[in-house]
Amino acid sequence: MAKPNILLLMTDQQRADAMGCTGGWVETPNMDRIANEGVRFSNCVTNSPICVPARLSLATGHYPHNTGVWNHQDHTLSTDAKTWTQVVRSCGYRTSLFGKTHLHPTSGDLRSREHLLHAYGLDDVNEIGGPRACANCVSHMTSMWKKKGLWEKYKADLTERSRTKRYLVRPSAVGLEDYYDVYVGQQAKGYLESYDRSEPWFCWVSFGGPHMPYDTPEPYASKYHPDSMPSPVPYPGDERKRPRGTLDDILDNRPTFDPGEEKILRADYAGNVTLIDDQIGEILLAIEARGELDDTVILLVSDHGEMNGDCGILAKSNFMNGAVRVPLVIRTSDTVGRSAAGKTCASHTEWFDAGPTLAELAGGEIEYPQFAKSLCPMLADPSIEHRSEAISEYGGDVMLLNHDWKIALNKEGETYLLFDVKNDPSEVNNLAGRADMADVENSLKLRILERMMESQVYTGARFAG
Repeated sequence: MAKPNILLLMTDQQRADAMGCTGGWVETPNMDRIANEGVRFSNCVTNSPICVPARLSLATGHYPHNTGVWNHQDHTLSTDAKTWTQVVRSCGYRTSLFGKTHLHPTSGDLRSREHLLHAYGLDDVNEIGGPRACANCVSHMTSMWKKKGLWEKYKADLTERSRTKRYLVRPSAVGLEDYYDVYVGQQAKGYLESYDRSEPWFCWVSFGGPHMPYDTPEPYASKYHPDSMPSPVPYPGDERKRPRGTLDDILDNRPTFDPGEEKILRADYAGNVTLIDDQIGEILLAIEARGELDDTVILLVSDHGEMNGDCGILAKSNFMNGAVRVPLVIRTSDTVGRSAAGKTCASHTEWFDAGPTLAELAGGEIEYPQFAKSLCPMLADPSIEHRSEAISEYGGDVMLLNHDWKIALNKEGETYLLFDVKNDPSEVNNLAGRADMADVENSLKLRILERMMESQVYTGARFAG
């Protein structure tokens, strides 16, 4: 039996509710199509609400407390680390990557470090940095920008944003045709259109958006009126004394928005999501034109979310819903037109579960120690409980989310966030530090300790490089 082709679609900083089928405030017909023909996982949590540790976890199946990488920092995944992409390649696939990985520092000339990505399991590579890193690193894309006289304009635009307002809303200096998300989409599309090898293909399309800056090009920049955007979720104020965590440090330095500015930012963000969705649509059409769409596995996911003004803050680096919940959708030939199509799996999942899922769908098996778990059983029966809870880690802090509670502990193991998620799904009432919540806190702390101990098996892998 022929192996399916595999398309991994990854966005950067896309909230779980930033799809038409989840939030209703942004148009994503192609993402919605994948969901309607597959299974959507409505309780997917990132392993870390920031790029580097999250992406390292995806690559290796290890938590930040295993890798020792808890924050946004220069880090190079070792060339002898074990990854699920190596497993996919060993199953006879020609593997490719278009876009951002962040598995090594986004500085210097990315083209000179393609050997790293080959070691990680990727054959054909066209890597870019993230939207901000594009000003500081050389890639095939920035080389093209330079030839067109666009790179200096891009750098100047970012410099001005950093001097005036980092969240300034203004269309990109490079225009739509050369915008990084269009570049990634078109490079992947062209690769698949011309693919003529005998091996099945695995194509990882890793968009740089909808990550800041707010530079969506026209016509997408004007697609959404700010008044149509959801109002930001307020900060869960609590007057009582309680321990502090990383969220409190962010709140201490929150921006001062002009009236209605959060909705202006979100409208630009929504435009970027729709731009990416249109690029996904072109990729799907290219696969369909090859006659391969019916036999292509598609997995859509994002590394972490974006606050978009919720709690009065932007970006990520915290455990509130906007930052920690991410979209996850899987479509296979066995879900299209079957009873599972369009269904939602409400079980908790962790974003690195995508890795062993794709390895299994490729016909492989991960035999090295790791802690991600395949989602394949839920593709046949979305009612199966995959995980009873999910954890996420950042900067030494740890969060646990189950169907009843969300708790976040600081570096000292003290509770600074506690939400009754059944009765307070929007997280507006922080119960941390309340005397009547002591038993709940202690029970959840114990479960976090158990999860840490369960995932402390020696891996033998080296992560520093």
